[in-house]
Amino acid sequence: MRRIVLFIAAAAFAFGGAHAFTLTVATTADAVSLTTHATNDQPSARVMKQIYDTLIVQTEELELEPGLAESWTQIDELTWEFNIRPGVVFHNGDPLTAADVAFTLNSLRNPEIAAPGAFILGFVEDVVVVDDLTVRVLTSAPFAPILAHLSHTATSVLNERVVTEAGEDYGTEVVVGTGPFRFVSWEIASQIVLERNPDWWGGEVLPERVVFRPIVEPSVRAIEVEAGAVDIAYGLELSPRDAMRARANPDLTMAETPTLSTTYVGFNAQKAPFDDVRVRQAINHAVDVEPMIDAILEGFGTAARGPISDMVFGANLDLEPYEYDPELARELLAEAGYPDGFSAMVWTNENPIRIQIAEIMQAQLAEVGINVDVQVLEWSTYLADTAAGAHDMFILGWVSVTGDADYGLYALFHSTQFGTAGNRTFWSHPRVDELLDLGRTEADPQVREAYYFEAQEIIAEEAPWVFLYLLLEVNALQNNVTGFVPHPAGHHRLYNVNKN
Repeated sequence: MRRIVLFIAAAAFAFGGAHAFTLTVATTADAVSLTTHATNDQPSARVMKQIYDTLIVQTEELELEPGLAESWTQIDELTWEFNIRPGVVFHNGDPLTAADVAFTLNSLRNPEIAAPGAFILGFVEDVVVVDDLTVRVLTSAPFAPILAHLSHTATSVLNERVVTEAGEDYGTEVVVGTGPFRFVSWEIASQIVLERNPDWWGGEVLPERVVFRPIVEPSVRAIEVEAGAVDIAYGLELSPRDAMRARANPDLTMAETPTLSTTYVGFNAQKAPFDDVRVRQAINHAVDVEPMIDAILEGFGTAARGPISDMVFGANLDLEPYEYDPELARELLAEAGYPDGFSAMVWTNENPIRIQIAEIMQAQLAEVGINVDVQVLEWSTYLADTAAGAHDMFILGWVSVTGDADYGLYALFHSTQFGTAGNRTFWSHPRVDELLDLGRTEADPQVREAYYFEAQEIIAEEAPWVFLYLLLEVNALQNNVTGFVPHPAGHHRLYNVNKN
């Protein structure tokens, strides 16, 4: 087992005072990387949220507030100016400057780096330094969701000097931000340890240290929080019975929230037979989602009517879900040239809920002649191989982190976003491309909604996904843990969590 350690200060863990406690958090998977240029996955973002800051902060109510940018101005439709908060220092003592912000954002959009979150910067053409505490963001076209996107963890501000000097070691052996916690160590598949940043610009940080423990199996996370081995357990909805047991436990407090997440089955639309819309529609009609949700989620989710959560700006709430109709599914398969069905694989990662969904779907598809082999892959391999298009079908989720339809649709359905960026179905449609581009550039919210509504109607008809469910996230806390407020994006802030 590889152990990665960076000692930020000789006085690590030597804090005293009233808040000398460790907060231990059980997460659903280990981070992939701790640099925003290398990944855009949820487990990594949950840790990076504690280490880094963004120019703008998105609250738990999805409101936008000043972060490292204390103010901003739209100079014209193609130019935004951001005033950097003075006096902010990185964990290594370097002062934050506009040059670090420009480096971060320009690197994120650099095609040579090929950052998975590059799409977040959309029409950004350049980020230029005006002076030490001022940057201008120049766009090639009006970019309506830019402020929401600058609250995303992928835009977390990096230290240019440290990243440049560390090279390939950055994000694993070297991690430096301006956030409420400093990186201490990472024991792969075991724990990530952070310590309090006493110089954080945002105010008092209560935990002395935070330890993230990746525990893939939700029942084990539940046991650990019930036994007092962890203070907070994320994602108990992944095992509904454990979640219900935790609800009934008088020693635990539950923090539950609707989420910006949609879970789906994606097809490889460039591989036969999934390149035929009739096959994709047939599978949608052959999968009975409602009883699947009842049997597996047991009240911790609702059926998805389309590709984005109802909480997201621009969600089309008038979409009609596919009706369960095995006979129609057989007819569509016959029209597509598969009267006797076919064989295929469905991939999932080690998430037990997704494994159960895959197994139920396997049985349902067998009724219409489709023989499915379920394969379970380790998380990082799963992400890499689906990005490479090696799959037939796969089960995954997407969190519309910014609360805007641009984030929920562009990365997943635009033709420029194949692979790592998000479009793992490799499906595209010229009109959808056009609508998503228009939605990015239109300032009028009502016109933007109309573009996104039409795009979702086409996506639903073309069925690059089986639309599964919207999740209610369930987190369990020890009763002595206070101040935890879950975020709908799942990127929970921990600096103000206390432990009595």
